[in-house]
Amino acid sequence: MKTVLITGCSSGFGLETARYFLERDWNVIATMRMPREDVLPRSAHLRVLALDVTDARSIREAVDAAGSIDVLVNNAGVGLLSAFEGTSMETVRQVFETNTFGTLAMTHALLPQFTQRRSGAIINVGSAVTLKSFPLLSIYTASKAAIMAFTESLALELEAFDVRVGLIIPGRAPETRFGENVQRLLPNGIPQAYQAFAQAAFATIEQAGDVTHSLDVAQAVWRFATDTACPARLPAGADAVAIAESR
Repeated sequence: MKTVLITGCSSGFGLETARYFLERDWNVIATMRMPREDVLPRSAHLRVLALDVTDARSIREAVDAAGSIDVLVNNAGVGLLSAFEGTSMETVRQVFETNTFGTLAMTHALLPQFTQRRSGAIINVGSAVTLKSFPLLSIYTASKAAIMAFTESLALELEAFDVRVGLIIPGRAPETRFGENVQRLLPNGIPQAYQAFAQAAFATIEQAGDVTHSLDVAQAVWRFATDTACPARLPAGADAVAIAESR
């Protein structure tokens, strides 16, 4: 029985992906900054571990406790909707620490297992904003664009080791905690000078019919984990698919 380790499982994409793999009889290591046993069904195949992807000690302890892993899903992330002018560099660094450096750090910690065993898969969760630019998302987009480039280059490095590296590309997902993350990082919201522009941008976004659901992401992750013939870049969600096809 194979084992998957998923970061950011307290809600949203990570939680749904953990459920999806459990239902299909995988061993699941669901990691969270603040572990909660109640968000997932009880199962002999489930372990919930504390993990903060921005903390080297936390990563080391979680990886040691996890043991042998077949698939790593780098899902943990934070959202940021802001005008760059009104965003402090401290906030910028916070976003990159989680979305970008957290993904790199987890991959670096588990990669020796995969290369020594000459098998395994690394699945990174990106964003459709890297395919189509949107206003007020410059920092978030930059953090995810770095992951897209990293994923594609790393995939070439690991071909000789039979380790697969894939990128899941979700679209807008209103059911996740993206908005809550924004308020936590930038409690004052959009600066006054940008209010009119922001309101118009928000209205345009809200008028878009298609969205991404957490199940879309879980299914895309499952497909890459179990189908060696699938593409290395998988849009997840009707809106993400439409954006990818328009390119």
